[in-house]
This record gives sequence, C-alpha cells and structure tokens, in this order.
Amino acid sequence: MIHADMGRLDVQVLREAYGTFPSGVTALCALVDGSPVGMAASSFTSVSMDPPLVSICVANTSSTWVRLKPSTRLGVSVLAAAQEGAARQLSAKAGDRFAGLGLEVTDEGAVLIEGSAAWLDCTLFDEIPAGDHTMLLLRIEALRTFPEQQPLVFHGSAFRQLAQ
Repeated sequence: MIHADMGRLDVQVLREAYGTFPSGVTALCALVDGSPVGMAASSFTSVSMDPPLVSICVANTSSTWVRLKPSTRLGVSVLAAAQEGAARQLSAKAGDRFAGLGLEVTDEGAVLIEGSAAWLDCTLFDEIPAGDHTMLLLRIEALRTFPEQQPLVFHGSAFRQLAQ
C-alpha cells in the first residue's frame, strides 16, 4: 500500500521503509576523561572528497553524543562482518560497551575498534539539525583501510553479511 499522506505516516511503516536500504555499521568513539566512550551508528555515509567528509546521524536524545561532542578527535570504525557482537555491545543502554573489544587510541584521543574494515580519525566539521536527529559532518584527518575485512551490514532491522 502506498501512503500518500506523508504528514501522517505511521512510525513503524516508516521504520520498515528505511529498513529496505542496507547500510554499513560504524562505531563513533573517543576518549573522554581518560576512558573510551562510544556508540554504534548505521546512518553513516560518505559526503565529500574535497574536503574529505563523512556523515553520521545521531538521535537528539543521545546522551553518548553529548559526552563525545567536546572531543578533539572522533574515531569512526567501519565494523567488519565478524563484529556483530561489538555492534550490539556498542548499542547497549547499560553495561561496559567496550568489554572484551580490542582498541587502538590515537595520540589525539580518537578510539578505534580493532578488527574493523576501516578506521577514520575525524574532527567535527559541522552539525546540521535534521528533525529528531542531528547530522554530524566529520572531516577525515587520517585513515586506514583493511581490505581483507568484509563489512557488517544492517538491513531489515537485522545485522547481515555480504554474500561471497
């Protein structure tokens, strides 16, 4: 059924429609007062080559983003197919989100998850209000890719892997 009245879309129907588009899964992390703080985000996309920009959308209600925002550097880890557990852990509302995860910490305080498909060491370039979320534009200052790692994919409200 096509929903023509866009002003009255049911949230569940909208969530299902968004879920038809597969996306990668990332972790946005930094050191805050000497401890790693971070979250999982599947709303990641490349934006610009010059300057090198990516975006991540965070809920306006996110208490994690409030803690991360003052950080000098933010680590974005593109999670690998074998890191579904890490994605769930980083999405948890309670508990130690980093328990058992291997971490790489840059001199500037970006936290990166070992075993990922790519690491991006970023600075906050801009924030754009976008409804119930805020779009973060992040400038890539340094990066490293691990082409042997296949990415973790989120599609239809489930974690998936690319077919070989």
